[in-house]
Amino acid sequence: MEIREGGLGDAPAMLAMLDGAVAWLAANGRTGQWGSEPWSLDPRRVERITGIARDDEIWVAEVSGRPAGVMAVAPGPPHYVAPAEEPELYITLLVTDRAFAGHGVGGALIAKAREEAGAKGVGLLRVDCYGGDDGRLVEYYRGNGFETDAAFTVGDWPGRVLSQRIAR
Repeated sequence: MEIREGGLGDAPAMLAMLDGAVAWLAANGRTGQWGSEPWSLDPRRVERITGIARDDEIWVAEVSGRPAGVMAVAPGPPHYVAPAEEPELYITLLVTDRAFAGHGVGGALIAKAREEAGAKGVGLLRVDCYGGDDGRLVEYYRGNGFETDAAFTVGDWPGRVLSQRIAR
């Protein structure tokens, strides 16, 4: 696996991975996170991902030259999360291609976020995720070194903010 810097040109791959994740979640009866319709068919979601690809720092994990996962990081959180009281690096998107599920792609991208935070001299790495259903996504992040900080809601969508300290 190689991790390369990405950008706006990776938005189609990001949307394809999100579409695959939605299809998998829906097939498993888990529509609470992102619904059941492909992100690529929703103009608001397409604009959101295009904005992330344009404005945030993008990292793409590739396996044999094929995009296997994408992570976006920014110096602060999205509008629905309160900023930290110190400099931070915030994971604004982490998604993997379902074909690479269980291959450590997400963990490798999180490790890259830790590395980037350290290189920037930032001691706090945060992320938010869906906090509903069985809590498996929250537990995934906890398994990758994050601690649960706070609960929040956007409409009826339950979220969790998680953080971890980075050695500088």
